[in-house]
Amino acid sequence: MLTASSRIWAVWTRALLLQLLVAGPGHCLSRQELFPFGPGQGDQELEAGDDRVSPALELSGRLRFYDKSDIYAVYVTTNGIIAMSEPPAKESHPGLFPPTFGAIAPFLADLDTTDGLGKVYYREEFSPSVTQLAAVYVQRGFLEVSFQPISVVVVTWESVAPFQGPRRDSAQENKRNTFQAVLASSDSSSYAIFLYPEDGLQFYTTYSKKDEKQVPAMVAFSQGLVGFIWKSDGAYNIFANDRESIENLVKSSNSGQQGVWVFEIGSPATASGVVNADMNHGLDDGAEYEEEDEDYALVTRLGLEDVATTTFPYKTLGRRDTDTYHVPSVLYSRRTATESTPEFPTVKTRSFQLPVERFPQKHPQVIDVDEVQETEVVFSYNTDSRQTCANNRHQCSVHAECRDYTTGFCCSCVAGYTGNGRQCVAEGSPQRVNGKVKGRIFVGHSQAPVVFENTDLHSYVVMNHGRSYTAISTIPDTLGYSLLPLAPVGGIIGWMFAVEQDEFKNGFSITGGEFTRQTEVTFVGHPGKLVVKQQFSGIDEHGHLTIDTELEGHVPQIVFGSSVHIEPYTELYHYSPSVITSSSTREYTVTEPERDGAAPSHIHTYKWRQTITFQQCPHDEARPALPSTQQLSVDSVFVLYNHDEKILRYALSNSIGPVRDGSPDALQNPCYVSTHGCDTNAVCRPGPMMQFSCECSIGFRGDGRTCHDVDECSEQPLVCGSHAICNNHPGTFRCECVEGFRFSDKGACVAIADQRPINYCSSGLHDCDIPQRAQCIYTGGSSYSCSCLPGFSGDGRACQDVDECQPSRCHPDAFCYNTPGSFTCQCKSGYQGDGFHCIPGEVEKTRCQHEREHILGAAGAVDPQQPKLPGLFVPECDEHGYYAPTQCHGSTGHCWCVDRDGREIEGSRTRPGVQPPCLSTVTPPTHHGPSVPTAVIPLPPGTHLLFAQTGKIECLPLEGNTMKETEAKALLHAPDKVIIGLAFDCVDKMVYWTDISGPSIGRASLHGGEPTTIVRQDLGSPEGIAVDHLGRNIFWTDSHLDRIEVAKLDGSQRRVLFETDLMNPRGIITDSVRGNLYWTDWNRDNPKIETAYMDGTNRRVLVKDDLGLPNGLTFDAFSSHLCWVDAGTKRVECMSPGQPSRRKILERLQYPFAVTSYGKNLYYTDWKTNSVIAVDLAISKETDEFHPYKQTRLYGITTALSQCPQGHNYCSVNNGGCTHLCLATPGSRTCRCPDNTLGVDCIEQK
Repeated sequence: MLTASSRIWAVWTRALLLQLLVAGPGHCLSRQELFPFGPGQGDQELEAGDDRVSPALELSGRLRFYDKSDIYAVYVTTNGIIAMSEPPAKESHPGLFPPTFGAIAPFLADLDTTDGLGKVYYREEFSPSVTQLAAVYVQRGFLEVSFQPISVVVVTWESVAPFQGPRRDSAQENKRNTFQAVLASSDSSSYAIFLYPEDGLQFYTTYSKKDEKQVPAMVAFSQGLVGFIWKSDGAYNIFANDRESIENLVKSSNSGQQGVWVFEIGSPATASGVVNADMNHGLDDGAEYEEEDEDYALVTRLGLEDVATTTFPYKTLGRRDTDTYHVPSVLYSRRTATESTPEFPTVKTRSFQLPVERFPQKHPQVIDVDEVQETEVVFSYNTDSRQTCANNRHQCSVHAECRDYTTGFCCSCVAGYTGNGRQCVAEGSPQRVNGKVKGRIFVGHSQAPVVFENTDLHSYVVMNHGRSYTAISTIPDTLGYSLLPLAPVGGIIGWMFAVEQDEFKNGFSITGGEFTRQTEVTFVGHPGKLVVKQQFSGIDEHGHLTIDTELEGHVPQIVFGSSVHIEPYTELYHYSPSVITSSSTREYTVTEPERDGAAPSHIHTYKWRQTITFQQCPHDEARPALPSTQQLSVDSVFVLYNHDEKILRYALSNSIGPVRDGSPDALQNPCYVSTHGCDTNAVCRPGPMMQFSCECSIGFRGDGRTCHDVDECSEQPLVCGSHAICNNHPGTFRCECVEGFRFSDKGACVAIADQRPINYCSSGLHDCDIPQRAQCIYTGGSSYSCSCLPGFSGDGRACQDVDECQPSRCHPDAFCYNTPGSFTCQCKSGYQGDGFHCIPGEVEKTRCQHEREHILGAAGAVDPQQPKLPGLFVPECDEHGYYAPTQCHGSTGHCWCVDRDGREIEGSRTRPGVQPPCLSTVTPPTHHGPSVPTAVIPLPPGTHLLFAQTGKIECLPLEGNTMKETEAKALLHAPDKVIIGLAFDCVDKMVYWTDISGPSIGRASLHGGEPTTIVRQDLGSPEGIAVDHLGRNIFWTDSHLDRIEVAKLDGSQRRVLFETDLMNPRGIITDSVRGNLYWTDWNRDNPKIETAYMDGTNRRVLVKDDLGLPNGLTFDAFSSHLCWVDAGTKRVECMSPGQPSRRKILERLQYPFAVTSYGKNLYYTDWKTNSVIAVDLAISKETDEFHPYKQTRLYGITTALSQCPQGHNYCSVNNGGCTHLCLATPGSRTCRCPDNTLGVDCIEQK
């Protein structure tokens, strides 16, 4: 028999259920509509405080999560998490995501209930009224699912406060959040329902103890660590992690009611990712609500007693695609309650917000064709004062000649080059175009524009085919598909380099890539228009054309996932002095995603009008006039929007010629229709009828079918003159003055008469205190000022340490330790905490300590510190209680490497008496105190050694080959990383590193500034790293995934080179000039040093005999010698890769890890001595040793050269003519596509 309270609750629930079913899309969730909670409902209450974790909530029914179906207990935390296992103590407060444990996070943030006002309630519920309420919410989100839960977990965070940190934020005072998570499970599946009532979220950021700043909350799911031997991050889904998206949780929904979000979290469909509720069932889908009116009417006719047992008929819309790597983008926070909810990001994809900076609205003018003919609009040069070639030679290209005329001068490209004389490029040579795009576009009938700024545009043109490939990134999903018809936005580049038929001229021949284009696009049947404004600014210092594009106006909406097809078309260009116009009407076909077995397609029409204005030299009256009309023929049009990468791609083939009717391509010369087969670096010369010839471009030799680069530096040793260095590049060469000289106006290298202001800070000539205590601030001219660093006092020229422990800033039950420029706090014995907050109790023991004590206790060991247990393995723990990375058996003498959980790493076990070079992936605990700046401290000019020491990179200047030990200093502090490998890019003065704790790959400029992470996904244990400074690529080894990868310097365009026959790859180095790659593999069963070309071909074992534990290696570009250090044989050895003989440089080393070379010396890091050791190669002797101030293990080392070595490879200029990755080989190069490229605009070729 029901009690009075339970009867009231049952009536209330049924009323709420009925209200939910008839609620319209504009209905906000009230607090009264949350699932009932509190002590009166049988809830347990979480202990008040900060970073609290509940005891296990034992479940009667099982919970399914991702691919697991056996979860019978969950843990609830203060910080908005429901955990699938007990969170480790070190992860009790929010930190890096994903965590090591399975987690459901409706509002992951650092929350606080210390004041007792906020509460966290939780329970498991079986009552029919609650389970049916959960079923209705699930069925509203997943219309085709027939779901009836048998158990429900209800967790409520009521009026919880944000953790404030040491500096309280007045804006967050009295702010409280209330939200709820409900986990509903049947025998076959589990769902999560997140409820955010109106006014339930009053703050969106909290203070991070890790980052020591305000960070946004997060809505996410994580599978936690997976694997038996190797542990790695499992799948995870982040649905909101920025302030605007979090704000939007209350106002939007994925299930039809604002503030309600439903997810499928456990079923066969969620093995690789959580499934989001059906997005087609959004808030603004009025038609669907109308179709369901009959269903709602059926519900309203039922009696209340029938609600809990009736199955409601819903229209079946079809399940969302569960391929977690193809679910589109982010939860947009600017979406209003009446807009349809966009789709969510997915596994291993971070959500982000595009910038919303706005630019002023402009009204560009477009000249009609007829208007030009009537007005004869022209531009004129100022001829009041006659200009001549004598004082204007610099106005012409270096590949042009200047001629004087009666009224002025004109430039014209020399034979073999094309352009307008001011800008010239070699005929037939591939070209690159770079630029920026910004826009303010209204999509469909939306009243809010999509605004974007500073978006990159990159284009690659195969000139002798007239084919252009253009990519624009990053374009948001809300706009990307609707821009697909705008191929002519990139088509203007095709017009510039269209194949020229007969005597007709393409855009670059006429304008030299210096012009302004204004276009109006009108979509027939759609209000408004789109205005496109493009400014081409000629060739930059890198040999690339530059373009700025602005889009403003309206475009029709194209459904997400649609494709667009554009048939080949022709367009007439009308020419008058300095003005080119065209107008056309064309069609495009939109094919929408398949629905009910059919893919609807629609044909649309749009009109284009464009005006191109440029400056034409008016002085050469004898120059042949352009034809008044030319026809641009465009075919092989391909358009694509990649919603995962948010990249818009256009590809078109173009030719320019006379006006023709029909499509007479079959009768045209092969040069005009790109069927000639000439080399990429050749020009096709048409002959009579169908005859043609191939002619290598300037700077290349061959028969035209195959062209090879001409090495001008070898053939003309004095081409650059005295005091200059000649660097050959594909198709050209460059001269560089040696140090102390500069180019004169006549192009010769002359001595520098240095009368420039001196920057005393960068030159190191200032009188400020040392960099560890003060900083030098350059104020312009030859002036500077000195300032003491935080933690020091003085005038900047003499700084004294401030004793922060007088008085102590630590907790009364903690010790304060003063350090130079800082201090640390440590709780006293019998207390635990971070030193700023200490509470009674001992620090929780680690897994290693527990295991060690268990084994010793079971064996009855008398002294736990010095166990004498023959035949028994006892694990070693480091000073912080973690498993020591190297474990050895006390009886057998065998040693092996272990991961952070103490599991043995395959292939690492050594013979007795030999210790393997194991790496610890656990970052040492940080002592709380003032944060150390993460920005790079700029280095003075010169050559430096850079070496890694766990959480930092240090710099050791070189004077000649001597280490200037007194000037050693920290370059970069990264206390949350374990930095292993280092590499240096001598072009951009950038240091690159691998971090095995993240894991991640990062970089930073030696000129100063904040470091950046360039690779963070799909990494196991990245260790060695190398830079090809000529090809602009990085290579790295991964000993966990057993593979070697390559990518561009920014981490993009990743490609796996090798993933077979690798066990423990570590060191890696490049020979950039010759295009070779070398690496070590210290596999205990088969240690070896291998080599291959940079494109992955010609792989072979270079050294396999008499190796122990080959660690680091280095290649000296000046002597062409490969050297390596071996921690097993205790030797340094060198060889010439082209010869089989090896030279033993030094023996009886301690424990070498990494090595680099400079001049006559090698420099290696040693684990036993914790030092950097110099070895003179000429006399095979150690000549110097540097011990850093902090005596901890040293890892990677590299040389930061002041100047790059001489030489080039085939990727040095114009990316070797490749669209994507250019990978050098001896005497050539290979163009490769990244692993994730769809192949539309990527060309692979050798």
